[in-house]
Amino acid sequence: MDLFIVRGGSPLRGRVSVSGSKNASLPIMAASIMVDGEVTLEGVPHLADVTTLSQVLQTLGMKVSRRPSPGTDSQSAVEILIDDETRCVASYELVRRMRASICVLGPLLAKRGRAVVSLPGGCNIGDRPIDLHLRGLAALGAELRLERGYVIGVAKRLRGADIDLAGPRGSTVTGTANLLMAATLAKGRTVLRHASCEPEVVDLARFLCAAGAKIDGAGTATLEITGVEGLEPVRHHIISDRIEAATLMMAAVITGGDVLLDNVITEHLGSVFEALQAAGANTERITEGSDPPRQEIRIGPGSPLRPFDVAANPYPGFPTDLQAQWTALMTRAVGRCRVRDDVFPDRFLHVPELARLGANVSRSGSCAVIHGGLPLRGANLMASDLRASAALVLAALAAEGESVIRRIYHLDRGYERLDAKLAALGADLERRTDDSEITVLPPLPAA
Repeated sequence: MDLFIVRGGSPLRGRVSVSGSKNASLPIMAASIMVDGEVTLEGVPHLADVTTLSQVLQTLGMKVSRRPSPGTDSQSAVEILIDDETRCVASYELVRRMRASICVLGPLLAKRGRAVVSLPGGCNIGDRPIDLHLRGLAALGAELRLERGYVIGVAKRLRGADIDLAGPRGSTVTGTANLLMAATLAKGRTVLRHASCEPEVVDLARFLCAAGAKIDGAGTATLEITGVEGLEPVRHHIISDRIEAATLMMAAVITGGDVLLDNVITEHLGSVFEALQAAGANTERITEGSDPPRQEIRIGPGSPLRPFDVAANPYPGFPTDLQAQWTALMTRAVGRCRVRDDVFPDRFLHVPELARLGANVSRSGSCAVIHGGLPLRGANLMASDLRASAALVLAALAAEGESVIRRIYHLDRGYERLDAKLAALGADLERRTDDSEITVLPPLPAA
């Protein structure tokens, strides 16, 4: 395993390009199971989660490869093609690594009529049941049972249905994706109510429509799908990653830097802009050209940070995937604020690690309470999940002295070369192989 050594205090400066969206890439890759012919996906990031899903697809009889994109030296395209449609088992060994693997369930039932998929794993961020997935697939006509940790399903042909996806904490993103894919090949009309409005679901709908699906209402809470007989080969470009973009924005702010981000979609970041501006950050949206316009974001030196409360909610609300990073940012704002998570109320394992740096932050139910403005000093830190990892990196960038962050394999699941991007902006950060002897020691007391 690797670790990061971060020496804080360097303002980030320069230009950085945001990678393609992890959360859009994974369900779109899963949807390739339903396509009769080759799928070419441009902009898929090089991530551990992408590698895991590629392995899942390969065990399901798909050929997955990367090829250079035409006319570019730096980008590559993922090509996916059916090789063996008889294989329908997604094993525990792979699925336990990543929750998004459950997205193969809907496509397998819709295209192959049977599926054996392990219950999913992923980050330790609280309870994330898949009951809405299963209830929706059953409404479409699938026969499902749970046995020894696996979902086992069969379906002659799925049939359209009216399905309500409302959950106790809002809409389900992966559930919407799973049922949207399944309904694409179902006979008749399906209506998904209280569907997720996330940009990543919209990108999935764009991909499916480009392959021949009939979907209305993408980006709203009601999706209407008219089933088709099959999907055709398609080339699709993945949207940029709004969570990576926002994380880099906060990295610029927490270090007092001056950073220009390109390959961004500014309309996906409305709630982030509102929060940063309310906290006193200097943000600017830049749009140039047309068809499509080039969009950039500049984060420049601003006024001292002000405490600002946020509550994580489904899109277009403030993303739960940025709750940890915002908590880290607010440790630099003088005063008291609260960060609440209404999506995953238990997603606060980063709080005690931030306290190790000297932050005055504590958990109160589904909230983190921050008394910001205290100096942060380097410490030994342990990442607990993907977004908590990013929060610890941000805090370490602002801390005095050296921090060691372990278990950064979590970070590699969702950020493409984040360490290299930050280093290119001037961060004093290096990746090393983990060695128990690498540690930060406090100064000895005076004699």
